[in-house]
Parts: sequence; structure tokens; C-alpha cells
Amino acid sequence: MRTLTTPLTLDKVSRLNSGDIVLITGTIYTARDAAHKKIVEALPPHQNFGCGGVPFDLKNQIIYYAGPTPARKGMPIGSCGPTTSSRMDDYTPTLLKNGLKGMIGKGKRSDEVTKAIKKFKAIYFVAVGGAAALLATKIKKAKVIAYPQLGTEAIYKLEVKDFPVIVAMDSKGKNIFNRKKKG
Repeated sequence: MRTLTTPLTLDKVSRLNSGDIVLITGTIYTARDAAHKKIVEALPPHQNFGCGGVPFDLKNQIIYYAGPTPARKGMPIGSCGPTTSSRMDDYTPTLLKNGLKGMIGKGKRSDEVTKAIKKFKAIYFVAVGGAAALLATKIKKAKVIAYPQLGTEAIYKLEVKDFPVIVAMDSKGKNIFNRKKKG
């Protein structure tokens, strides 16, 4: 098991391999379909890096594909499990081009996203679906930072400690979804 502290760097990402189990500590952001659309629309045309009109600087950050439920008394957040990553595939290459370094979700990614992850030396993690209540215990602080009108699809800034994920796709292009079965 490996530990990883955010923000991500090329060095940190390049040391991770497909199949590694990782505990993330630091800041991550939530965003789902509607927020992704707004983020991409906020990026100035022809922009290479920087945040422009985006509510947080994408550079070296991780987006967690999740829509948290309301917090229960005494907790910073409610259940917070991963959503299907392919729903963000239309937006992901643009975000990677603009500095995003990591994503957390569940399921396979498109060929276009796979190529972009390799090209921009990024990483794709998967979190265990169905474990939303457990994952929420790894979130120490949560704050809506953009698009509150989107409800559960608003962008949250999360402070996490030992948030468990698996490297599904590494920066070298190795992918757990493409492994061949033995025997």
C-alpha cells in the first residue's frame, strides 16, 4: 500500500503503477457531469494552463466523481461514493490539457481519455462503489466552493485523510481494465 499527499506532481504520478493501492491525504475536489460542463465552458479558448474562470486551479489537482449526500449531525459530509467515470469522458481531455493530474471514479474510460491520460502524464484512480458511507469517514472537511445551484453536483473542496483508491490507469498507459485473464 502506498501513501500519496496532494497536490500531485509529475514525480508522484510517475511512481504509481496500475493496480497499486493508494491512500490519499490532502485536498481533492468533487465534480460530476453538470459541473464538468460548467468548468469546460469557463476555460478560455486556446488556454494551456491556469484556471481562468474555473472556481479552482486545475493544475496538479484531483477531481473525485462524486455527488455527496447532505452531512449528518457532527459529520463534515454525508455518503460520498464514486459515480461512473465515463459520464465525464467528453470533458476529461480538455481538463487534463489544462493541468488536471488525477481523477477518482469507477469503471472504464474511453480510448480518447486513455490516450489523454498517457499524453498529459496523469492518473486515474478507482474507488470502491457501494462503500460511500465508509469513504465519507475519510473526509475530514467539506465545503461547497462553486455551483451550489447544482445541489449534489456542486463542486466541493474536500480535505481527506487516508482516502483509499486503486490506480486503474497509470501515466504510462497501463490499465487494470485491459489485463488479460490467465488460464
